[in-house]
Amino acid sequence: MRTALIAIGAVGVIALVAFVFYQYGASSWRFRIDSGDLIEVAGTKHVTRGQIMQVMGGDIGKNVFFISLAERKKKLEEIPWVESASVMRFLPNRVRVEIRERTPVAFVLMGSHIELIDASGVVMDLPAGGQSSYSFPVLVGFSDTEPLSTRAARMKVFMQLMTDLDANGEHRSQELSDVDVTDPDDVKVTVGDPQGAVLVHLGSSNFLERYKVYVEHVQEWRQQFQKLDSVDLRYERQVIVNPDSHGIAPVPVAPAQPKAVAPVARRKNKRH
Repeated sequence: MRTALIAIGAVGVIALVAFVFYQYGASSWRFRIDSGDLIEVAGTKHVTRGQIMQVMGGDIGKNVFFISLAERKKKLEEIPWVESASVMRFLPNRVRVEIRERTPVAFVLMGSHIELIDASGVVMDLPAGGQSSYSFPVLVGFSDTEPLSTRAARMKVFMQLMTDLDANGEHRSQELSDVDVTDPDDVKVTVGDPQGAVLVHLGSSNFLERYKVYVEHVQEWRQQFQKLDSVDLRYERQVIVNPDSHGIAPVPVAPAQPKAVAPVARRKNKRH
């Protein structure tokens, strides 16, 4: 009985001490965030302090213990450039925000505007430096009304395309101006050739091998055709030149001579 009373008394003392500390922490001016200078921000390059303070600024004047760290983290991660955020309180009255920004992998045409997009399909505004800060192809066929899941699926195809074209130090992706991955079975790239841009159909796989066929034979095709607009390389044993024009008949490619000039579909050119 005596032991029980001692235990109850000890619990009471602990509860009283905790209550006193709570009251002190909740009411003391020492734990109040008096200015924005007490909100530290780290890890930002493109996210501005102004964007951070739109989320955190309402906490100025509040007790540091009464800030919902989880809620602030969630709000910060709604900023397009923010991939992840952490919010920590430091006694007596400081808050530290650490940001991990997204990594853009391409430009994307959204309506009439060029923006940036990351590998998961999140679209970000161009930073202050504009397009000159990056060297990416432009993704076309995207819409700001489509769900993120749709863009994410397309970006998976795009990343595979980039990985394949740059394999073994080839760096072929640098030769592309536009990329269309809206149809995963018909990935299309526009090659920025000084002699005229060419739309190349690469299908859904073997992107580097198919692109090399284009590189090896493009000059030959330019000699054969009055104008080279597009090339379809989706088929294993045939190449079609200018498939997006009318009057094209595919001609089989000889598989035993991969380095020879590939037979192509011939188109009668009108001469004036």
